[in-house]
Amino acid sequence: MTAHITVFGLGEAGSLIGADLAQAGVAVNGFDPAPVPTPPGVARFDDPRTAVVGADVVIALTAAADARTALTQALGQIPPHALYADFSTSTAAAKQGLAGLAKGRGLAFVDVALMSTVPGKGLRTPALAAGKGAAEFVRRFSALGMPVTAVSEKPGDAATRKLLRSVAIKGLASVVIEAMRAAERAGCADWLWENLAEEITRADEAFLSRLVRGTGIHAVRRLHEMEASRELLLDLGVDPVMTRATVENLRRAPEEGLPEIPILPD
Repeated sequence: MTAHITVFGLGEAGSLIGADLAQAGVAVNGFDPAPVPTPPGVARFDDPRTAVVGADVVIALTAAADARTALTQALGQIPPHALYADFSTSTAAAKQGLAGLAKGRGLAFVDVALMSTVPGKGLRTPALAAGKGAAEFVRRFSALGMPVTAVSEKPGDAATRKLLRSVAIKGLASVVIEAMRAAERAGCADWLWENLAEEITRADEAFLSRLVRGTGIHAVRRLHEMEASRELLLDLGVDPVMTRATVENLRRAPEEGLPEIPILPD
C-alpha cells in the first residue's frame, strides 16, 4: 500500500483525487502555486521541494503546458526510485520527454490518462497507464480504488489512446453544438435535443458499426445530404465548421476507403 503521495496541481481533478486519497488513509502532500482551496486531508506546502520530501509517489494533475514545470520544479528533491505519474493530456512525444527527465533522476515514470470526467468519481475515475512504472502504478492505485489498466511500458501510449478517443468524443460535442445553434435559429431546438438524446441513449456497438460501414455504401447520397445541411446552416447564419469537415470526409471516402472495424467478442 502506498504510504505517502504528493499531488502537484490542486485544481478540480487534483483536489478531488487528493481528497479521496486522504480519505483512503494515505498521507497526502499538495502543492499548487495558484490560490486554489486546499482539499480536505491534504497537507498544503508553499514550496514544491518540501512537498515531495519522503514521497513514494508524485502525481501531477496539471495542464499540458505546465507538465514539464511540474516535474522539474522539484526534480532534485523527489526521492530516487519514487514513482512519478503525469496525468496531463499531452502528446506522446511530450510524455516521452518527461519520461527521459524522470529517468535521469532514477524515477519510474507513468503516463496516466483519465478516461472520464473526474467530478462525481474522483479517485474512481477510469484510467489507463503506460511507461516503465505502469505496472507498479496499477498495483498501488488499484488497491486504493482506482479502476486503472496498464497498456504498455512505452510512455505516451496511454496519452495516445486518450487523444484518439477525444477526436471522436470532443468532435461529437462540437457537432451537437453546431447543430443546436442552427436549431435555435430554425426554432426547433427542443425537438432536435430530444431526438439526439433518444438516438444516443439507444446507441450500441451495432449502431456505431452501421454508421461507419454505411458511409462506404451510401457515400454519394450522404454527401448530397450533408451538402444540403451545409447550405441550410449558412442560410440560418451559422458557420458550418463541423459540417464542412463532414462534407470533405464524405468526398474522400470512396477514394480513401474506411478504417477496418473490429469485430468485438460477444
